[in-house]
Amino acid sequence: MEYRDVLQLMEEQFGKDCQFALATAADGCPTVRFVDTCYCSEGFYIVTNAASRKARQIQANPNVSLSSRRMHSFTGKAFLIGHPLEPQNAQIRERLIEAFHPWYFRHNDESSADMCYIRIEPENGFFHQDGVGYRIDFLKQSAEEFPFTFDISFTEE
Repeated sequence: MEYRDVLQLMEEQFGKDCQFALATAADGCPTVRFVDTCYCSEGFYIVTNAASRKARQIQANPNVSLSSRRMHSFTGKAFLIGHPLEPQNAQIRERLIEAFHPWYFRHNDESSADMCYIRIEPENGFFHQDGVGYRIDFLKQSAEEFPFTFDISFTEE
């Protein structure tokens, strides 16, 4: 499968409200938390507050990882791209409001100067769909596909 076709599969699978564990690091110590994210325009987007721990850690060290319960994982660089109402964020704001519509305005105060978007630009990753695994190198713009069976059982705590 061609690289562009794999990106289209990613848009279909992750171009909505998806929960991932986001790993950042500060002073050599990793920190992990779950975030809502949406994949579009070849990046994952998170809505947050610029004063949050994740935003501060990303500003100090942009290297991050995302991992889902279903073994999807991506590593790359994260950047604070500014307030949702900044003109350059108009298009992504529309997409994120649509993806996060059940809670976007209930949990985000766009009148706050500290509200911001984070864009994660993946460098490599893995996801699977319909019995096929995809390993992606975003920097080389290449993708490899292979048979993959997801057979993890989940238990509720």
